[in-house]
Amino acid sequence: MTKNDAEVWVDPHAGFQIDRIDTCVTQGYQKEKLDALELDTSRYGHQVDPSFYIGLGIHAGIASGISAEGNVNMLSSIIQHRPLVLGEMLYSAGCIQAVEPVPRGRRITTDVWFEDEAGGRAVSVPRESLKPDPSKSARGAGERPAPVISEVSSLEILGEHQLTPEGTRGYSTEGNAIHYEEDVAQAAGFRAPIIGGGQGVHYLMWHLWQDGIQSMHLDVFFRRPIFWDDRVQVGRAKDGAAIALLREGNGDEPTKVLTEIRVNEMERET
Repeated sequence: MTKNDAEVWVDPHAGFQIDRIDTCVTQGYQKEKLDALELDTSRYGHQVDPSFYIGLGIHAGIASGISAEGNVNMLSSIIQHRPLVLGEMLYSAGCIQAVEPVPRGRRITTDVWFEDEAGGRAVSVPRESLKPDPSKSARGAGERPAPVISEVSSLEILGEHQLTPEGTRGYSTEGNAIHYEEDVAQAAGFRAPIIGGGQGVHYLMWHLWQDGIQSMHLDVFFRRPIFWDDRVQVGRAKDGAAIALLREGNGDEPTKVLTEIRVNEMERET
C-alpha cells in the first residue's frame, strides 16, 4: 500500500489499532529476498527467518493507514513463540501504545504481533521508531538505551558483507523511499539511501541461527544508519549473549556499532 491522491494517512496516536492483515512468507519469497542479500537460504530449512517480521510489522501498519515514509527504526524485539514454517498464513494484530514528542519529531511505540487462525501468537515484533518532523532541525529522539556491547575489540568476527544498491533495491518493498531512492534519502540528510532495519537484521540472524529453533527473544538496537553501499562486519560476543553489525574504522577512526542484538533467549527444538 502506498499513498496516492485518494488516500489520507492516519495521524499516529496512542490506541490506534492495527488491522488483521493476512501474511505468508513462502519459500519463494524468502529465497528471492535473501538471494538479493547474498545469504544462503538453505540455513533455515523449512523455517522462516524471523527477521522478515520486522518489515512485515511495519507494512501491517501501512496497510492499516499509518505512513512509514521517512520513519527511522530505533529499537525492536523479535519474540518467536514457536517455530515459523514457510508457507504458513499468519495474521497481524497490535496497536500504537504511545506517541511522544522529541526534539526531532515524534517517537512512536508500537506493539505488533502475528498470530495463527486460532489466535495463538507465533511471533511478536514490538518496536520504537522516530517520525521526523522536517520543520525541526534539533537533534535528539528521546532516551537512548545503554549499549549492549561496550568493548568492540573483544568481539569474534564471524564474517563480512558488502552491501550494494542493487541488493537493497531487490530486498526493499514500497513504503519508505529513503531505503531505495537517492533524492529522497539526500533530502532527509543522508548521503545515500539507508537500508531498512530489518534488512540489517537478516545478516545478524544468518550468523546467529541454529538448526531447529523452537523459540527466541532478541532485543535489536539500531544505533547508526547503514548505507546501501557499506561494507559491514558481523561480530559476536564470546559468551554468545550479543551480536552486532560493525563498520570498520579508517586510520584513527574506531570501529562503529551499527546494529546490535541482545540475545535474551534462544531454545532449540527437542
